[in-house]
Amino acid sequence: MSLEPIDAETALELYLADKENELSEASLKGHKYRLGHFVRWCDEKKIENLNTLTGRQLHRYRLWRREDGDLNKISEKTQMDTLRVFIRWLESIDGVEQDLSQKVLSPSITPDENSRDVMLDSDSASKVLAHLEKYEYASIQHVAIALMWHTMMRVGGVHALDVDDYDPDDQCVKVRHRPESGTPIKNQGKGERMVALSDQLCDVLDDWLAEKRPSVTDEHGREPLLASREAVRTRQRFERTSTGGPGPAPTAPSARMTETSVSVRHWNAILPTAAPQA
Repeated sequence: MSLEPIDAETALELYLADKENELSEASLKGHKYRLGHFVRWCDEKKIENLNTLTGRQLHRYRLWRREDGDLNKISEKTQMDTLRVFIRWLESIDGVEQDLSQKVLSPSITPDENSRDVMLDSDSASKVLAHLEKYEYASIQHVAIALMWHTMMRVGGVHALDVDDYDPDDQCVKVRHRPESGTPIKNQGKGERMVALSDQLCDVLDDWLAEKRPSVTDEHGREPLLASREAVRTRQRFERTSTGGPGPAPTAPSARMTETSVSVRHWNAILPTAAPQA
């Protein structure tokens, strides 16, 4: 195979142009932001032709980026996973040696850093998410269930998220223990962590925030990521689905979606409604 010379800046321009119809605007922006650091590093290290890029240099970039950005494990994983996709694309246009992408390493995330209380049934999850994707895209139910399933977060962690806990550039959310303002999480401070998000999940979150999330705050002045103007109605809907009857007597409305609204234990009851009736 004969490689064709290409510099990092040109490669990034071609990559973004190629992915323009494949990725959402927000995801494309995220890729541009993260790969921009790689272009900057190549410039600093006088790497003018990516044909010469090696696995050892990619490892050095990883160490440099970790220190330069003061990255935690989740952010480092997001950055390196994006770089791996970019290097794999470069292989397809003869810009780097074949299989170089396999040498782009990223941190492994432990169960403690990305965990959930129970394993959900894969078939049920797929059916519910497929229904939500088609009929209730970027709804509060879609966002909540997608977050729990794809990130393995606990219900309490999802419920505790605020809008500013979501970082679309680094594609992650920060789970924080805030008992003083109504959102404690399991394991308290030890449960605080960064959780990586996929491109697809970020697209759903971006659309929820841009188009559907109401502009409300909770009783503590915080902006819940999962918010509803009529949280009681949302809660009752799920409880009626799970029990076959009316929910409990209404309580005082809250902007923050209640944990019971998206509790994992309701999934089997929600499932029969996940397919439109003939």
